[in-house]
Amino acid sequence: MSLTLDFLLPPPPSTWAADATTANHASISATSERLLEPVGPHFLAYARRKRHNRTFSEDERHVAEEKAAQVVEEEEVILEEEVIDPALFTMDPAEWKKQDNYAVLGLTKLRYKASEAQIKKAHRRMVLQHHPDKKADKGDDGFFKCISKAFDTLMNPVTRRQYDSVDFGMAEYEARTPNAKTKGDFYKLWRPVFAREGRFSEKQPVPGLGDENSSKEDVEAFYDFFYNLQSWRSFEWLDKEGAEGADSRDDKRYQEKKNRAQRAQLKKDDNARLRKLVDTALGLDPRIAQFKAEDKKRRNAKKDQKAAADKIAAEEAARKAEEDRIAQEQAEANAKLASESAKKDKEAVKRALKKEKKTIKGLVKDNNYALPAGAPAAGPTEIEAQLNKLDDLLTKVKGLPEHEALRAALEAAIKNGNLNEVFETEVAK
Repeated sequence: MSLTLDFLLPPPPSTWAADATTANHASISATSERLLEPVGPHFLAYARRKRHNRTFSEDERHVAEEKAAQVVEEEEVILEEEVIDPALFTMDPAEWKKQDNYAVLGLTKLRYKASEAQIKKAHRRMVLQHHPDKKADKGDDGFFKCISKAFDTLMNPVTRRQYDSVDFGMAEYEARTPNAKTKGDFYKLWRPVFAREGRFSEKQPVPGLGDENSSKEDVEAFYDFFYNLQSWRSFEWLDKEGAEGADSRDDKRYQEKKNRAQRAQLKKDDNARLRKLVDTALGLDPRIAQFKAEDKKRRNAKKDQKAAADKIAAEEAARKAEEDRIAQEQAEANAKLASESAKKDKEAVKRALKKEKKTIKGLVKDNNYALPAGAPAAGPTEIEAQLNKLDDLLTKVKGLPEHEALRAALEAAIKNGNLNEVFETEVAK
């Protein structure tokens, strides 16, 4: 068989030679480092073999045994058969967002507690019972569509959480929530209530209600947990469907904005509902009353002890106050005496100081105002100048001992005949 080409091939590059076995038409690019991350089922199988030190055949046999055991486990799931409400058979599949998905699959007793295996078994059972091929009217497949939608919703973790946020079948249980007037055992009434509310908590595990033997710390931690419960309820299931079928992007954004506002309001209302519920339980909890009574008893005991201690303290304070008063009066009397003595001493010093100043002035005046030896009698100008120097000198000299020393120095200078030199030296200091 021959092949005919109806087009021309491009000419070979200039580096090509017919007799050459290989040819380099371009340079090799520079090397560079790349981070390669092993992923995929083949790598997981490789990692599993390495971890457990298995050969290919050993690993394949182990995986086959696990799958077989899983199938047997699914077949052994115990699931109680329920009687389906006949009203469900007439549901409109187009209204699938309003249907009770757990009731459709016969899981009303399990609801949010149903495992994935139980959902699968319930779905298989409902399919075998209500497949359109089992009915006389082959076109009547409305309930079967509801079954398929319920299965799809509950098998998807995201949509199941959205539906569990507003599970319509839980309305009956929530309507039976006890209140302040409900009679009965507190723990039996409220334990299932908090178990239902705890399923919405982001933080798991949820603390239990406890019993009459629970400690104060455990009870306080329980109520603190529910007062600060971080709920994952989103209420997205109740969003209007107009957001997907909107004719324009603006309409879609508007509908999404309305849905967000609705979810926020529902979330706020649910938080208020939960807080009110916890307030009611807290007010009815017999342990809280017991803790308050014990606290009051302890406070009264402390109060009596405090009263006795206060009495002793008051007597001690009165005794000390009397001692302080007497000591203060004695101190005041001593201070008065000391003040009077200090005043007398001050006056005596003042008089002595005045006397010393007068003596010093007399010494200067009587010795020709401390003019140099042999100088004529001082006239008015010399007298005024010398007295001004004397005033400056007396201003600089502080205290009685200093005045006495100055007087003594002047007296010695008069005796030695060098009063002018000493006087001028003292003035110049």
